[in-house]
Amino acid sequence: MSAELSHHDVIRVAGARENNLKGFSLEIPKRALTVFTGVSGSGKSSLVFGTIAAESQRMINETYSAFLQGFMPSLNRPDVDELQGLTAAIVVDQERLGANVRSTVGTVTDVYTLLRILFSRVGEPHIGSPQAFSFNVASMSGAGAVTFERGREKTKERREFSITGGMCSRCEGRGQINDIDVSQLIDESLSLNAGAITVPGYKAGGWSVKFYAESGFFDPDKPVRDYTEQERHDLLHREAEKVKMSGVNMTYQGLGPQVRKSMLSKDREAMQSHIKAFVDRAVTFVTCPECDGTRLSELTRSVTVQGINIAEVCALELSDLADWLRTLDEPGVAPLRNSLLETVEHFVEIGLGYLSLDRPAGTLSGGEAQRVKMIRHLGSALTDITYVFDEPTIGLHPHDIARMNQMLLRLRDKGNTVLVVEHKPETIEIADHVVDLGPRAGEDGGELCFEGTVAELRASDTLTGRHLDYRAQVKDRVREPDGAIKVRGAQANNLQHVDVDIPTGVLTVVTGVAGSGKSTLIEGSLAGREGVAFIDQTGIKGSSRSNPATYTGLLEPIRKAFAKANGVKPALFSANSEGACPSCGGAGVIYTELGVMETVASPCEECEGRRFRNEVLEYTLGDEESGAKNISEVLNLSVDQALEFFAAGAARLPAASKILTRLSDVGLGYLRLGQRLNTLSGGERQRIKLATRMSDPGGVYVLDEPTTGLHLADVENLLALLDRLVDSGTSVVVIEHHQAVMAHADWIIDLGPGAGTDGGRVVFTGTPGDLISEASTLTAEHLARYVAG
Repeated sequence: MSAELSHHDVIRVAGARENNLKGFSLEIPKRALTVFTGVSGSGKSSLVFGTIAAESQRMINETYSAFLQGFMPSLNRPDVDELQGLTAAIVVDQERLGANVRSTVGTVTDVYTLLRILFSRVGEPHIGSPQAFSFNVASMSGAGAVTFERGREKTKERREFSITGGMCSRCEGRGQINDIDVSQLIDESLSLNAGAITVPGYKAGGWSVKFYAESGFFDPDKPVRDYTEQERHDLLHREAEKVKMSGVNMTYQGLGPQVRKSMLSKDREAMQSHIKAFVDRAVTFVTCPECDGTRLSELTRSVTVQGINIAEVCALELSDLADWLRTLDEPGVAPLRNSLLETVEHFVEIGLGYLSLDRPAGTLSGGEAQRVKMIRHLGSALTDITYVFDEPTIGLHPHDIARMNQMLLRLRDKGNTVLVVEHKPETIEIADHVVDLGPRAGEDGGELCFEGTVAELRASDTLTGRHLDYRAQVKDRVREPDGAIKVRGAQANNLQHVDVDIPTGVLTVVTGVAGSGKSTLIEGSLAGREGVAFIDQTGIKGSSRSNPATYTGLLEPIRKAFAKANGVKPALFSANSEGACPSCGGAGVIYTELGVMETVASPCEECEGRRFRNEVLEYTLGDEESGAKNISEVLNLSVDQALEFFAAGAARLPAASKILTRLSDVGLGYLRLGQRLNTLSGGERQRIKLATRMSDPGGVYVLDEPTTGLHLADVENLLALLDRLVDSGTSVVVIEHHQAVMAHADWIIDLGPGAGTDGGRVVFTGTPGDLISEASTLTAEHLARYVAG
């Protein structure tokens, strides 16, 4: 085959050097399913997302006009010598589906749009077009001037208009209304003159407080807790009215209405940080009493199809919605009904039948969001597209992984190229082609270790090949609990009055298919209990400059060591303090506003991205044995490199080594000390949180899918770490699907038997051995097959 023809059959990558990639070249077959494997930090994402998908997107953007490109993100060309054979790439990642309060599962998948058309056609009574069922369109009427052009003449006519929208007027289509938690406005133990009002800007003695103190409605020196019912109402709830104060007519209103008017009407993002923090604390959201959370007007809710309205249809679990659609026998909308049914059946097939169309999109997990995005593409008529997936098995029970695999194969069989970054052996097994990167992470990774078939990978001597058939075994002897956390009558979401004892002093694994109620049970029952720590994968709060060194407290002993070695102040070695480069303020980059175009970030020319003043970089720590380094060079070290540096010679620093060892123990040895936290994946965020808690054993740790993002080899290390935690006196509860973790547990709580209304029950509690021998649940079936190999 000629090189020219081969471009039609492969994506050719030559000299890939993005991030830690070592300049290798490879060919990826088109219209095939290729899985990319390797330990965390080996370079998989740099190759698939940072090189192939990024260049495809950049080249597509360049086909648009300069005007349109001005509204698009500015994309740099990846660091690669050559890319050939690219097709349009669609990235199906785990980014949440936006925080827009109006977005629901129905709107982001366009299912609700089709449903609105259906109700506008066959709903009774008929009230108008599809917009009459939209909670984003308000009903309004009025009149306005309209200009008409007839030839060269222009005429203005006044026309009346009427729009029938479905929006609830009370909550404006949000389903919730916000209110003020008045308990956050006052300190009841204090009087007004002593500072009872805790709202930002309301200082004792200031005009705002004097307004209330001198109103005559209450004694300004009496503690608020001693107020009469009327006085409390006047202070907190009294609506605006004209009153005479000190002989002058003024408008008086209680604190609640005043704060609602002055703060809730403003854009949150434009607020100062201390006011934003207060609003986040003081504002509560309650279900709209007008529409009962449906977002829709009473008129819209009066329209029914087969006896139920559109809000009730959207509240159905999607598996039940599929059943409802199958019974819909309206010849005039048959094609529309068939299209709806096909999409809803995709949800059920992929294991999301427990969702409902009215579920807010922002509440979906990363894995759920990725699967919802996938459904949008299954019905697409496009072919020869490159689909890129980032660990699509996250959050999936082994039973659901089989369904996901079928979806990936269907996308391939439509003539598409499917690229999957994945660790689970069940998905690696279905690959047409495997690309393995490594051999390790960070600077020790970025090499092409293997490419070929699954059988060839299994026979190879790579880390992935050696661990592909790894199976954790059920322990001969399990630990005995030293107590139990009793849960009684749990009934949040789909839980069906669950009673269960969660043992302490052991490793407990909570499992079940996606949507069975695992997180609801554990979070709802354990959150807020004394001694219980939730170590999850949510974002880490802090500034955009936060990094592993600052978050773990590692920077503190490092700064002191630098200060002691050089006879200067520790503040010099903080990029957020005296040592910061004056040009970039310690950010390392300069942001340039380009009007309507995307803001450009470029390395600071003065510090060359090193973040510190030049004179600070002249100070070093270490000697010939350890190799002297300045603070910027130290922050550029990986955890494992830093462990080596702080263990030798003049740089020896036990306080730093202790923190670094914990980071290495949780599998983060490849992270750079100065890497921004907002670049970490969910699994990395969870593991860095775990590392910070390991210095304080005891209590109960709850981990949600700690195997997320872990290579098969690292799962063994995780199991050893969990053992160390339990042996040190910490009770560990893990919500997990990975069979290696299940097999290694002392106790298993299995929920199901299905998802949504078919779940919410405890179907098994006991040891892994008992679960396998009873073989009465989906989990038991898959775990038995796993252990048998």
